Amino acid sequence: MTDNLLRLPAERQFAAELEALRAAERHPVPEGWKLSPRSVLTYIVGGRAGDTEITPKYIGNKRPVEIAVATLLTDRGLLFMGEPGTAKSWLSEHLAAAVAGDSTKVVQGTMGTSEEQIKYGWNYALLISNGPSLQALVKTPVYRAMEEGSVARVEEISRCMPEVQDALIGILSEKCIAIPELSAEVRAARGFSLIATANTRDRGVNDMSAALKRRFNIVVLPAPATAEAERAIVNTRVAQLSRHLHLHSTLPQEDAVAKIVTVFRELRAGQTEDGKEKLKSPSGVLSVAEAISTLVGSMALAASFGTGEVTDDCLASGLLGAVVRDEEKDAAVFQEYLDSVAKTREGWHGLYSACKSLL
Repeated sequence: MTDNLLRLPAERQFAAELEALRAAERHPVPEGWKLSPRSVLTYIVGGRAGDTEITPKYIGNKRPVEIAVATLLTDRGLLFMGEPGTAKSWLSEHLAAAVAGDSTKVVQGTMGTSEEQIKYGWNYALLISNGPSLQALVKTPVYRAMEEGSVARVEEISRCMPEVQDALIGILSEKCIAIPELSAEVRAARGFSLIATANTRDRGVNDMSAALKRRFNIVVLPAPATAEAERAIVNTRVAQLSRHLHLHSTLPQEDAVAKIVTVFRELRAGQTEDGKEKLKSPSGVLSVAEAISTLVGSMALAASFGTGEVTDDCLASGLLGAVVRDEEKDAAVFQEYLDSVAKTREGWHGLYSACKSLL
């Protein structure tokens, strides 16, 4: 049963919205796509499809989304770049769900990702007993996407070794994977696209070659420009996660969300919002995703060991875990922030005292 799954892929979680968009479709749908580009954009940024409200999956400037959707109409790959927590993976998943109806053809890039995981592998028991054959071939997500005319995703591409990254050059250029052991090849069907993500904090880990970058249209996703935009993102995702995880807790009050977002933004920027005071930044990223996680964790704490209402004590526990990653350095940074900023702010005494009691 789907209710027992901890996390559903986007096309199943938002199946009703996707079906409503298909039913209300009034624009040409490209070959291999499930929706028109305009309907894909509506699915991502929100709107209506008949009587169905389409919830926004990405909150912010819609121009990068338009560029991303337009890129998938061409023969170039799409590369999302940005700081951690700028919704790169989230956006790539939802684009794949809207365009192809399947977001699960994904390769997670790591230092251990091999070329076989990009192109194809072998069932070695069959390979040894019968030799190279189609039955012994293990198709990767990229292989299957090319074969079916679907969308493949490669997450954290800059964490892959250079030889693994280079395996994508031929795929993006020729839209083909050669299988020399079988004297065969697989060519991409119409509708095939490849979406990759790269974290700008990983720059220098395994720099992408100029040859590979040329095969991608690069879309840089910015961090939320304003506190209001960041609060809107946090509120939306916290509400969604609360429903899906069945957390028996009230949603955090608006002032609680504002406090967490403010702390994260100020420590991330290294200065207070009014720019009057310089601050030291902790070792962690303190992204939007971390703020969401902090609030969801506070809700779980309130539901399990409290009254179900998110209190300052619950917020403080989540906040401390998010900010203090390096115990010696980050604890001092957070202590200084509390004493120099939080202590004097109106309405922050409860959170200040709760945080101080944990340090």
